[in-house]
Amino acid sequence: MGQRLYNVFFHTHTVSGIIISAALYVIFFAGSVSFLRDEINAWQRDEPVTADFFHTADFDRALDSLSSTYDLYGRDLNFNQYFHERRLGVSMSTSKDTTLLSSTGEGGQNAFFYMNMGNFEHVDYDTNYSLGEFLYRLHFFAQLNLWGRSGYLLSGFVAFFFLFAILTGIIVHWKKVRTNFYVFRPGAKWKTIWTDAHVGLGVIGLPYQFMFAVTGCYLMLGYALMLPPVQALFYSDKPEEFAEVLQFGDAFDPAFHGEKLAHVPAVNDLVQQTHERWPDAQFLDLDIKNYGDTNMYVTIHCASPYDEALLATGFIRYRAIDGEVTQFKNPNAAQNYRQGSVNLLKRLHYGDYGGYGVKFIYLILGFVTCFVIISGVMIWLVARDKKAVAPVKRRFNNWLGRIYLSICLSMYPVTAFTFAVVKCFGESAGESPKVFIYQVFFWSWLALSTLLVFNRKLYNINRICLLLGSVLAFAVPLSNGIMTGNWLWVSWEKGYTQIFVVDLFWLLMAVTSSLVLVKLKRK
Repeated sequence: MGQRLYNVFFHTHTVSGIIISAALYVIFFAGSVSFLRDEINAWQRDEPVTADFFHTADFDRALDSLSSTYDLYGRDLNFNQYFHERRLGVSMSTSKDTTLLSSTGEGGQNAFFYMNMGNFEHVDYDTNYSLGEFLYRLHFFAQLNLWGRSGYLLSGFVAFFFLFAILTGIIVHWKKVRTNFYVFRPGAKWKTIWTDAHVGLGVIGLPYQFMFAVTGCYLMLGYALMLPPVQALFYSDKPEEFAEVLQFGDAFDPAFHGEKLAHVPAVNDLVQQTHERWPDAQFLDLDIKNYGDTNMYVTIHCASPYDEALLATGFIRYRAIDGEVTQFKNPNAAQNYRQGSVNLLKRLHYGDYGGYGVKFIYLILGFVTCFVIISGVMIWLVARDKKAVAPVKRRFNNWLGRIYLSICLSMYPVTAFTFAVVKCFGESAGESPKVFIYQVFFWSWLALSTLLVFNRKLYNINRICLLLGSVLAFAVPLSNGIMTGNWLWVSWEKGYTQIFVVDLFWLLMAVTSSLVLVKLKRK
């Protein structure tokens, strides 16, 4: 490679990395913690769940509960197990019965809420909001969706430029990868230390980072492409085909006959039949079309356990009037290319195909990636902190480095602080836990970041974040034990695996950061 071409790749790698570094750090830190999203929700609500909870849920009682509030006739309903928790997402469409709409006005509204399948209480999205949901959405900037899907677009473009930075980084460091991978020189100058750490850990996490760059581009830019202007450009008259191409929806939409069924069949029986047909399948959602109509259909989507069949998903569709199976796809059968590729991208990104072993590996590699990002910023900063550089530029670079490090490193203590505060005072938030979590996290993040920016020593910024993080991380399992009585040993004895995992995670974080703090020395 010629020197000019090398310089082009080197500078584009550096510039693209610096531009996205802070946003990318937020994505990986929040995303790493949100691998425990289901566990965090169970920990916060004190609602552990069993593995077979979904297919043992009483859907007939759930529908009876809804019928006391809504007229369900002619509606499309969907019970979706977005995540492994007691509360299922419930979507209801407007009733297709025009007579009902014109005479009473009932059924004239769409609705979405969460229903606890243990007591059949349902709450809206904001009331159901949780720490797990917050961190999960923070990792793709959903909080920035002030216009359309702007947060999704931003995270999608960050993933794209991250992919670009990975490819240019491989090109730039290719000749040194084999030799420098085994080299670490802690006694050398700072630029050499950061470069060794950046290259070594970057190579270790390279497959992981490349995988998340690709899958992140697909998931985030794919959702962003669902914006109406984009749909109109590609599929102006058939937007449902666009959703089907991207595998974001089910195009099945039977006609509404306008004749009521004499008797609505028991949905629980259909669920049980499906379970008997595919006993190992995990249920994903239950979809009802034209509820109470003679052309009512019930579709159950399911998947083989991801640790046994990574790409296997299927469904079975029942005609309600006679209980006949009109269409099905065996979850254990071979997938076509489009379905298999989409399922592969999702499974690789979510890391839900290998239990806690895979989640732990993903989480560790996510934190390693955070360190690679920080080391890249330090390489850039140290390389420009020279007497040959103009004082004005050096001051600007130093300020920029402090801003980046303050925003990134403060996420650790702020996240631990939010966990402890939400556990101790979250009940007082009432019907606005979303606002409460936002205020606790973002205001504390802003305050700590601002204070750290004015600390001129990067060493002190790191040390303060480690010290605060260690103390607050210890406070997380402590707060859970005080508020609920579920100390680590109690959760283990009762079999509350989800609650135990969250407390253990924060305990390990506290111990690790304390050990780093003890070993940390100013050079």
